[in-house]
Amino acid sequence: MKKPFDLTNKVAIVTGARRGIGKGIALMLARAGAKVVVSDIDENECQKVVEEIKKIGSDGLAIKCDVTNRKEVEEMVKKTIEKLGKVDILVNNAGIAPFKPFLEMTEEEWDRVLAVNLKGYYLCAQAVAKEMIKKGWGRIINIASVAMGQVGIGFPNLTHYCASKGGIVALTETLALELTPKGINVNVVSPGVIATEMAKPVIEDEKTKQAILARIPKGRVGQPEDIAAAVVFLASEEADYISGATLVVDGGWLAG
Repeated sequence: MKKPFDLTNKVAIVTGARRGIGKGIALMLARAGAKVVVSDIDENECQKVVEEIKKIGSDGLAIKCDVTNRKEVEEMVKKTIEKLGKVDILVNNAGIAPFKPFLEMTEEEWDRVLAVNLKGYYLCAQAVAKEMIKKGWGRIINIASVAMGQVGIGFPNLTHYCASKGGIVALTETLALELTPKGINVNVVSPGVIATEMAKPVIEDEKTKQAILARIPKGRVGQPEDIAAAVVFLASEEADYISGATLVVDGGWLAG
């Protein structure tokens, strides 16, 4: 009998996977049995994650890719298929969050964040969807944030970041309408504050950290593994009836 959440024989691409949430996702996908392409802008760092994947007992591949560059994205997908035979799962995770007051933000800073955090998701999703459609099965999981506006929250000094994360939710819902009939489920995981390099400006300031913890019923900052577990679930057969959804993983923050 097949064990739950088994991803044996599946091939996953995880962008922004050299550290933090992306690395946690890559390792947990490997533990679930998937072969994992570890993609980021630093191939040497990606290779270190691949070595960890091999110690787990799965297979991996390090690929350097700038997700804002269509040619590099298409080459990443091509290499994945050449080396691992197919692509079943895409986790769009690559993102940046440079803190800057809105009134001081330059056009170049705005464009850079939207290019990485939103355009990159579009380019990667489009490239893998064309391959997934051929076999009528796929999972695209986009990492957003509780800082996504509407049912989420805004966050001071991160106007561009919040705008991009809200865009990811809208992108996901629309892709689900277009791709689910073709066998490709598309969903969002929206993390709260997670203990990563990106969140250091928030969690290393004790006053800010305590203010945030006071709003989180779980009483702790999240870990990359908390997000990874949600991704593995959405990538599995058990989540077959879920598409176009946003799964918030925030320790109960938004419930307040």
